[in-house]
Amino acid sequence: MMKVLIIEDEDLAVAKLKRSLQSTGRDIEIVGTTDSVEGTVEWLNTHPAPDLILADIELVDGQSFEIFNRVEVTSTVIFTTSYDEYALKAFKVNSVDYLLKPVQKEELEAALNKFANWIEKPRQTGAQAQPVVNIENLAAQLHQRMNTQQYRRRFLVKSVQKLVSINVEDIAYFYSEDKLVLFKTYNNKRFVVDYTMDELENMLPPEDFYRISRSFFVSPAALDQISDYFGHRLALKLRPEHEKEVIVSREKVTDFKHWLGK
Repeated sequence: MMKVLIIEDEDLAVAKLKRSLQSTGRDIEIVGTTDSVEGTVEWLNTHPAPDLILADIELVDGQSFEIFNRVEVTSTVIFTTSYDEYALKAFKVNSVDYLLKPVQKEELEAALNKFANWIEKPRQTGAQAQPVVNIENLAAQLHQRMNTQQYRRRFLVKSVQKLVSINVEDIAYFYSEDKLVLFKTYNNKRFVVDYTMDELENMLPPEDFYRISRSFFVSPAALDQISDYFGHRLALKLRPEHEKEVIVSREKVTDFKHWLGK
C-alpha cells in the first residue's frame, strides 16, 4: 500500500487531490493532510515517513521548501504549483515530478507510475532505488510548456437550472468566500466557479487579472478608487461594488502598482 501525505492549504484542492488519488485504482492510503510549514514539520517529526508526499509550494506561512531545511525527509516528493519558476528548484528536494495546477488526473497518474517504477519495483526486487532526474530535459519541457500555455477565454458556470458560458473579458473580479470560489461580472452577476484560487492563477491572463491577496483577483477595469490603508496596504473600491473590504496585502503592494503601470 502506498502511504501518501498531502501538504496543501486550500480545502478545495485537498478534496480534488483525494478524489484523483482514490480514482486511480491504486492501493493508496492518505495518512495525513497538513496546510502549513509548521504543521508539516510537526507531523513529520511525530509520524512514520510516508512513501510519497504531494506538496503545494505556497503555504499559509511560507514556501514548502522550508520544510526540508528543518526536518530530514526521506520520502519522494511531488510538488504541485501554479508558479512555473519554482519547478526546477523542486527537483532538487527528493522530487520525482512536479505538477502544474490545476492538477489533471492523467498527469497525476503518470507521476504515480513514475514513482512506482523508481521506488516500488526496486523495493520488491531488493535493488537500490535510483531515481535519476534529468534537469536539462525537465527544463526544456518546462520552457516548452510555458511557451505553449493557453489562458482561459471563458468559464462554464451554473445559472439557475442551466449552464452558461461567461467570457473572461466580462469578469470584473474573482474571490473566495465560505470555501467557495466565485466571480462577479461587470453587469453585477455572481457565479460559482469550480476551481481553487491557486488553479485560477495559472488560468487567468496575467495582464488582465492580478492576485491582490490569497482570496482575490482583480481586473484593472474594475478599479474605481485606490486608497492608502493602515499597515502599508491599499484599499480598493470596485465596479461593481464588492460587499466586503477589498485590501491589497502588504507584500503585494509594490508589485500591484508596477502591474497597474504597465
